[in-house]
Amino acid sequence: MKLEMFHLMPYRELPEDFAEKYRSVWVDIPSHLFDPERAHEMYNDTLDELEYGATMGYDGVCVNEHHGNGYGMMPSPNIMAASVARRVRDAAIIVLGNSIALYNPPTRVAEEFAMLDVISGGRLVAGFPVGSSQDVNFAYGMNPATFRDRYYEAEKLILEAWTNPDVFSFDGKYNQVRYVNIWPRPLQKPHPPIWIPGGGSIETWGWCLEKSYLYAYLSYSGFKRGKLVMDGFWKKADELGKEKNPYHAGFLQLVAVGESESEVEERFGPHGEYFYNKMLHVYSGFQDAPGYRTIDTLKMGLLGQTTRFGERPPFLTWKDLVANGNIVAGTPSQVTEQLHGVIKDLHIGHLMVLNQFGSIPHDLAMDNIKLMGERVLPKLRGIWDGQWEDHWWIKPLASRRQVSPLRMPSAVSSQLSAIG
Repeated sequence: MKLEMFHLMPYRELPEDFAEKYRSVWVDIPSHLFDPERAHEMYNDTLDELEYGATMGYDGVCVNEHHGNGYGMMPSPNIMAASVARRVRDAAIIVLGNSIALYNPPTRVAEEFAMLDVISGGRLVAGFPVGSSQDVNFAYGMNPATFRDRYYEAEKLILEAWTNPDVFSFDGKYNQVRYVNIWPRPLQKPHPPIWIPGGGSIETWGWCLEKSYLYAYLSYSGFKRGKLVMDGFWKKADELGKEKNPYHAGFLQLVAVGESESEVEERFGPHGEYFYNKMLHVYSGFQDAPGYRTIDTLKMGLLGQTTRFGERPPFLTWKDLVANGNIVAGTPSQVTEQLHGVIKDLHIGHLMVLNQFGSIPHDLAMDNIKLMGERVLPKLRGIWDGQWEDHWWIKPLASRRQVSPLRMPSAVSSQLSAIG
């Protein structure tokens, strides 16, 4: 079993009346709500939390791309990945991902991912999300009617850039590049493992299975909705005659751990409510631009997971979120039992855990990571041992360059010695 720590890097200090006063946390969130001095602390807290997760036993750390919002402030996840790549020594660096159709040309993704793979010594997982409608259609203005075609063409170009040893020309419908010859080239061969983050679009299931890419269902609706989606994925695997290897799939789950149920509710309750009632507060007009989702997905009712301004959904309490499976919460033994059930029921080999969500402050996030690492992760790790092979994992160098001690100029060193 592979267990990864996921981080959104949310803005943690939206006003109390945000959902009542403003129509959306995405696309048109007012800029005056952003305090760059406070965000300086938040970014560095996030990097500390990712690095700590790796030291506490997570197999990988995950970052992701979003634009124009207060829900996940990583417009460039590659910057975050580069920031942790040297200090995180052994864990996978999982970028979920780059919205590849937004890049012109997409060879930019091939180059930057190759850089990360080489710097980290072969520890990059490359994520190719289609991207949310809020991000790609509204924040970046891409035509939803052509966006998936752009996405498939971008994937084709990136894969050839990684695997073709010669200089070549690419003449696509949306990308024309006379000389494709990326430097550096990825360390992992033929290329880093590719994961496809999904929100439930059913056409993604068959594509991942045919391409042998990992399908990562990033759900905030919890494991109960997750069961519906993952059952659909595995049914599609049966239809295509593909092996139902659990490592072919991953799932995202919010988790809160404490010494007692009452302690967990007291410490995490307000922050879970902040996440679901503010950070998923998105104007319905931004959620699904016409043409963004296919007819088949719409028929299944697998729409966006955010709340809808104007419909005024009921306030979700902590008890609602725990009862509905949105958040797995409790003592280490309770959380272990619940996550064991999630892993088996959804038949997944990769579980991505959000230990920091909503407005959780840094110290509480670190406590949550520590308890997970010491008392939950070790009891989950062996679930699939000896049963399946993980074909979607990193292949790092056996011997990798580690961070060297900082070397100070001799004059500065002498001054510090004199002060000491």
